[in-house]
Amino acid sequence: MTVSSQESAMSGQEGIAATRGVLESLGLPRRDPGELPSSPSRFSDGAQWRVEIPSVEGPAPLRAVLDEATCRHVPVHRVSQGSGLMMLTRSETEEMVALGRAWGVEVSLFVGPRASWDVGVQATTPSGRVVSGSLRGADQLVYAVEDVRRGCELGVRSVLVADIGLLHVLGVMKERGDLPGDLVLKVSISLPVCNPATARVVEDLGATTINLPVDLTLAQIAGIRAAVSLPLDVYVEAADDFGGVVRHYEVAELTRVAAPVHLKFTVRNAPGIYPSGGHLAGVAEATARERVRRAELGLSILERYYPEATTTAAATVTGRGPGD
Repeated sequence: MTVSSQESAMSGQEGIAATRGVLESLGLPRRDPGELPSSPSRFSDGAQWRVEIPSVEGPAPLRAVLDEATCRHVPVHRVSQGSGLMMLTRSETEEMVALGRAWGVEVSLFVGPRASWDVGVQATTPSGRVVSGSLRGADQLVYAVEDVRRGCELGVRSVLVADIGLLHVLGVMKERGDLPGDLVLKVSISLPVCNPATARVVEDLGATTINLPVDLTLAQIAGIRAAVSLPLDVYVEAADDFGGVVRHYEVAELTRVAAPVHLKFTVRNAPGIYPSGGHLAGVAEATARERVRRAELGLSILERYYPEATTTAAATVTGRGPGD
């Protein structure tokens, strides 16, 4: 190695050290941790984990989830939906909200308009898929805010947000009192939060819970946890169109490292159901039940390897639902 190349290498090492110092000065981790730390953060009730069942597309799939979870004694704390608020009628939305309140289950509904359903084509291309949840133009932004307003009028208190500008607007509207102060702004997996700095940005913009990409390593998740205190939503099993990862044997470490964490269970090798409707009713209900079964499998591994992990009490375990 020549003197000049040695100097260049040293300069590069110094540059890396300086950049890590910049991150540290911002209160961000210098690097992905090698030895994974246990997260000291918890939900407000002291719990480390809760269960989220995604792709619950209407009242019938929600009833199927509640029934299956009660039969299997699986705690369900949140259900989320992917077709969007705009694809639910007024009565369907109100029924989902009422079921959620009766069972103590958070019902999180997606904001309707997004680029993948708009007139644009970039979101359908291999390199442009990352923008699939974004909003194209001011009109689409208005439509999205109106979708949230309508949902809130019908009792919805949790929405999935996939556009960073929409997150900013909704966060400001909450602060001004234009939207309910208890409205949960759940960052969708379609708005990629892949590193600690991005996590800090969406937290500052008003996010109250963050759905992480399915393919982050435990170390990368630990780095994000070090930067924010918000609950993280992590797929233990993911759908095929999101990569189809199955991380059941990591569920104990995911819980230890990422707490407070929503453990999410969907189904590989299942057909897509967005946007859902009567033509897919049977599939939507059957896959909803199977997601609960997948949760039972994952939680059995959590019980085996991390039995001391704490969770929030759920009506689906006690069987106490409406009228009890």
